[in-house]
Amino acid sequence: MFEKKFTAKPKRRRITFSLESPEAQEVILLADFNRWDPKIHPMQKDKDGIWRKIVMVFPGRYEYRFLVDGKWFNDPQNDEKCSNCYGSQNNILNVNSK
Repeated sequence: MFEKKFTAKPKRRRITFSLESPEAQEVILLADFNRWDPKIHPMQKDKDGIWRKIVMVFPGRYEYRFLVDGKWFNDPQNDEKCSNCYGSQNNILNVNSK
């Protein structure tokens, strides 16, 4: 009889994104982990004007940006960037498995 070996799947990690933009009416987190779909991760503004979103993602490397009132913005808290196919840059998020 064959013995099946079960390997543990990597666990998703809790990541909090934030952006200070008190004047903004809408901020959306767009990334390759949500297929750049603007309907998946709209952010919520707190009383101090900080927009936040908590997501659960598997370990890996991801690219992301913020869409603020229809305009693209990079994360000022993250210096890791890479070029995208539109001639601008995306932020990079590396999620470790531990």
